[in-house]
Amino acid sequence: MAQSEDKRKALNGELYHAFTPELVRERRRCALACHQLNTAGQASRRRLVELWRVINEDNRPMPPQNPNPEEDDSLFDDDAWVEPPIHIDYGSNVRLGSNVFINFNCTILDTCLVTIGARTLIGPNVSFYSGTHPLDPELRNGTKGPELGKEIHVEEDCWIAGQVIILPGVRIGKGATVGAGSVVTKDVPAFTCVAGNPARIIRKIKTNMDPEQSTSQANANSASSAESAGAQKPMADLANSLEENNLE
Repeated sequence: MAQSEDKRKALNGELYHAFTPELVRERRRCALACHQLNTAGQASRRRLVELWRVINEDNRPMPPQNPNPEEDDSLFDDDAWVEPPIHIDYGSNVRLGSNVFINFNCTILDTCLVTIGARTLIGPNVSFYSGTHPLDPELRNGTKGPELGKEIHVEEDCWIAGQVIILPGVRIGKGATVGAGSVVTKDVPAFTCVAGNPARIIRKIKTNMDPEQSTSQANANSASSAESAGAQKPMADLANSLEENNLE
């Protein structure tokens, strides 16, 4: 089925009308799929993954079922773990990396693409708002007026604590942490901890995963090794070196 002009505009961050028959139909499909996951009860891991893929319109075939329940669960070790209830507008505009965990009561307004990178942890009651509205009330015009959105990207290895709100157009860098209750209005640099409303940088996160920190540490280790080597040189050699470089 050909993509409508309003859907194309929505995905591109342009003004579009959300209450066209096609987009209303897509939101209703997703609402039903979310309801099925939210009311699944004590379903197996396989069933929960299957229900998430329906929400996400992920048509990959499920692996053959293993008769051993624990071994069957292990087939989905790398799939995202989504705790119900969850609320999403379209579902098809969400991308989750491997080993992502989303805790309960997550809301994703996926007017535009929302991506969450591998190994990222999402706390309870977190909201991703990729949709927004014109400020001019005349243009906004209730359900008859246009709206728009901007993509949200959360990179790998992030931790988004509970009650966080992430606004349209935000990119959260690799390895970042967002403190509980924060409202993220601007991009978050990689390997930083931010908190507050609006969220501000609190500190740099110390980690070997950060290439800049790894380089700095390597340079520090190199300098330390050089100093140690210098301490072992005969005093005469050190004196000659200073004299040659006019450093006396």
